[in-house]
Amino acid sequence: MSGTGHAAQTCRDDIRATAPDSRYQDNGNGTVTDRATGLIWKQCAEGRSGAGCATGSAQTFTWQAALQHAEAAVFAGSSLWRLPNKNELASLVERRCYDPAINATFFPNTPSSVLWSSSPYADFSDNAWIVGFGGGGVYYYLKDLTFYVRLVRAGQ
Repeated sequence: MSGTGHAAQTCRDDIRATAPDSRYQDNGNGTVTDRATGLIWKQCAEGRSGAGCATGSAQTFTWQAALQHAEAAVFAGSSLWRLPNKNELASLVERRCYDPAINATFFPNTPSSVLWSSSPYADFSDNAWIVGFGGGGVYYYLKDLTFYVRLVRAGQ
């Protein structure tokens, strides 16, 4: 489950989009509103910025560090950023695409890899839920491993 997101995304046109362009609004400030959920997402994974999320490198965090990073984040005039829960993060998966399994128009340069959710795994307290954007799977992993992060906040 590693990768840097440099490979070309592959999408199947014979499958209906689960995250079509019409669902998202680019807010022009590095954030994207999901019209289906009302959530506002940072367009870039943490560590990346700029047009097309082409500046910088996506950063990895342990689960606890990801939670702390989100708590301290200030971006686009808001300090209400947080780590998304498992279902919120999984809502970004574009099922007809892989490497990465996301709408690349609105979320460019997303790592084709694992991103943390805020959801702990109930059966094993040392695990938390992740979403793999290589293929869109939802799994749980040890909290002390390092994965990528995309922040979210509630809509206005």
